[in-house]
Amino acid sequence: MSAAPAAPPSASAEVAGPAAAAEFVRVLFTRMSALCLVELQKLRHDRSEIYTRAIQPALWLVIFGQTFTRLKAIPTGEENLPYIDFLAPGVIAQSALFISIFYGIQIIWERDAGVLAKLLVTPTPREALIAGKAFAAGIRAFSQIIIVLVLSAILGVALTTNPLRLLAATIAVWLAAAFFSCLSMSIAGIVLKRERLMGIGQAIMMPLFFASNALYPVALMPGWLQAVSHVNPLSYEVDALRGLLLHTPAHLAADFGVLAGSAVLGIAVAARLLDRLAR
Repeated sequence: MSAAPAAPPSASAEVAGPAAAAEFVRVLFTRMSALCLVELQKLRHDRSEIYTRAIQPALWLVIFGQTFTRLKAIPTGEENLPYIDFLAPGVIAQSALFISIFYGIQIIWERDAGVLAKLLVTPTPREALIAGKAFAAGIRAFSQIIIVLVLSAILGVALTTNPLRLLAATIAVWLAAAFFSCLSMSIAGIVLKRERLMGIGQAIMMPLFFASNALYPVALMPGWLQAVSHVNPLSYEVDALRGLLLHTPAHLAADFGVLAGSAVLGIAVAARLLDRLAR
């Protein structure tokens, strides 16, 4: 006797996939919004961090930028583009990098304080938890963007005032901050100690910065450094910022594609290491 044909999938089973995906997206954005709000509240209660972190970008623009603009020692690759204008987007990217690369210290502190264990017993997906923390790092980077933009305007840097371009530049910084904070949280999931994370963060921070186009055009680099620059997400962030803020030639589709892909990959890797960190 032949077996009865398999019953066709029910309508509820067909709907389950899209419904589950929609629920995941809803939870993702809810957790991201909540953690970004927490980050804003932290900055409201401790504004001293904003001021102290503003010192370094101010020094880069006021001292390094103005000095090398007068010396004309570094060609910008664009006619009538002063070096300080060329440098300003790189300083924005650098500020976001320096904030994000140590973001893993916070998640280690939460592990030590027992906060992480409480978060992990909730039904929140690991990816949503990491994404929320990653994009919350962009809130701190956003405060630096404002400071650098204001300082650049005072120094006479000809940055755009187009609100759509400024919004796109903010998104580029946000995506980059998400990736670098996920890189930091991934390292935290491997080394498990704040002291080790501080050491590794210091070791990779400056190579990431100098192996990008933040300070000089890629064409001036030796061949091997150009190859490194092409796989460095910071280079794509700076390229997008220059194109958006200075109207210089840029590869915006590739830049945002790399930044978005890096952020998604960073979230996936950090989420896999989250349980190891919580043990």
